[in-house]
Amino acid sequence: MADDIFHASSGTSLTDAENRRMYYGELFGADGKLVDLCLCTVSKKPESYTGEDTVEFHCHGSPVVLSEVLRALFSRGVRQAQAGEFTKRAFLNGRMDLTQAEAVIDLIESESAAAAQNAVGQLCGAVSIRLESVYSILLDIIAHFHAVIDYPDEDIDEFDMQSYLPALRGVETELKHMLSTHKRGSVLRGGIPTVITGRPNTGKSSLLNALLGYSRAIVTEVAGTTRDTIEEKALVGGVLLRLIDTAGYRKTKDIVEMHGVERTLSALHDAGLVILVLDGSEPLKDEDYDALRSIPPGVPMIVVVNKSDLPSVLGTDELIGLGLDYYRISALNGEGLDIVDAEIRKLFPELLTPPSGELITNARQAEAISRACDSICLALAAITMSVTPDAVLTDIEATLATIGEVTGKTMHEDVISRIFERFCVGK
Repeated sequence: MADDIFHASSGTSLTDAENRRMYYGELFGADGKLVDLCLCTVSKKPESYTGEDTVEFHCHGSPVVLSEVLRALFSRGVRQAQAGEFTKRAFLNGRMDLTQAEAVIDLIESESAAAAQNAVGQLCGAVSIRLESVYSILLDIIAHFHAVIDYPDEDIDEFDMQSYLPALRGVETELKHMLSTHKRGSVLRGGIPTVITGRPNTGKSSLLNALLGYSRAIVTEVAGTTRDTIEEKALVGGVLLRLIDTAGYRKTKDIVEMHGVERTLSALHDAGLVILVLDGSEPLKDEDYDALRSIPPGVPMIVVVNKSDLPSVLGTDELIGLGLDYYRISALNGEGLDIVDAEIRKLFPELLTPPSGELITNARQAEAISRACDSICLALAAITMSVTPDAVLTDIEATLATIGEVTGKTMHEDVISRIFERFCVGK
């Protein structure tokens, strides 16, 4: 089909093309008219991305040209690839396991250099290798037991479950360590939920816009302009933040504003970082104290005194009396935002260390590893209570099956389809 619409300048047909060699030539539309001068590559199985024969056209970027090429191919029986179909075929053909396939979409969706590096590490097998080691240990135990049972006359070492205790404890340690990385991995992938709070009209929305670098929230001098939470992601100090601009915290009888304050309190409850915005052009008010008291204890907090471009009224003594470290900024002209960057870097240094794929960022994988941990713990408890080996092996087999869910060794077709629905069309 590709031969029908592409003529290499060398005269070589794509059927006879060398594997992974790029050819220059003419590309023709469905009506046989020339539409582009382009490059073409044939990747032959099993060395291609999908493990199947693949033809790639490298055209100029015109949407019209690309549309004409697709129309020409469709007229010859080619169909559009489904979402994630290339990576799904690579998985089904054994070119990668499921953790690597999921790393592809994580790499596509990564919003920071650290997240991209972690995804690349997983694509190279960082998670697969560790799980394969665990899988192999458990498989050896099960194989030894069944060999003794099925071949009693053979010269096979006697099966002693107690002798496998160190290996099983090692499996437990490894699985728990992998699971412990999920919290950091989730933050790396989705960003730190960062609530911008304070009383009305202190400049919270202006700060959101300044951190984003564009006007996302409406800013007016009317107190209470923001009635609902607004969420956007931004890299601040090299750390991905999920910024949440909230309604100003104050007591009100306005039913809409009351709901906004309730959402503010809900966002604060789930916050990983809080930025409290005070107005430096006015003295502290009761609503400032209320906003401060609403912040849950133990949540990292940065206090910024906004409007440094205006005459300063809020005194240092008031802030020191509250035991607050603070930074003077102007969300309007960007003054002091570099200090906020530096403070965030200090608060979350672990997110600035480039990971190599060791962080579990995928909720599906984390849930399966958690169940594997539970099963191996049951097996260890059963051995301690001198339960018969066949009963212990039930939990070991459950652990093995659950690990298989992570890598794709034991997956149902409907689950696989759901996973690849996250992908864009084609890739």
